[in-house]
Amino acid sequence: MTSIIRNELQVGDIGTIIYLHGALYAKEYGYDHTFEAYVAEPLGQFAKRKNTRERVWVVEQNGKVLGSIALCEVSKDEAQLRWFLISPELRGQGMGRRLIALLLEFAVEQGYQSISLWTVKGLDAAKHIYQSFDFILSKEIEHFVWGSRHTEQEYTLELKS
Repeated sequence: MTSIIRNELQVGDIGTIIYLHGALYAKEYGYDHTFEAYVAEPLGQFAKRKNTRERVWVVEQNGKVLGSIALCEVSKDEAQLRWFLISPELRGQGMGRRLIALLLEFAVEQGYQSISLWTVKGLDAAKHIYQSFDFILSKEIEHFVWGSRHTEQEYTLELKS
């Protein structure tokens, strides 16, 4: 089956991306419903902005959303990678690497100097992808969130212009 990647949000995408994050992280990592709210609020704000220096990539297969990633502006020089998710049926096919490559290409085109992202310790497949693109672990914070104790990790990447 062929997957398509598009940059325009369509009706239902926001809810689907929130749902995929909530359902997947609950099933695979035991997160509670508060994780959906954590995803929903900034994703809703992103969807309302019309910032040309920001972009979303939505992965669709046979009309079904199965993945996403977005680049959000933090400042003139810094961007943040957000909402990176690949559904289990697409994993292992290089889709995650493809999405990050597209995001990095866009970030360079927009003149960003650095990109940061937040993830959680234990997401080893994602960590491997980030490190393969030279993201470096820059901060760790342990706290109770989404129904249990987690170590959040910030990764950063300095971009070459």
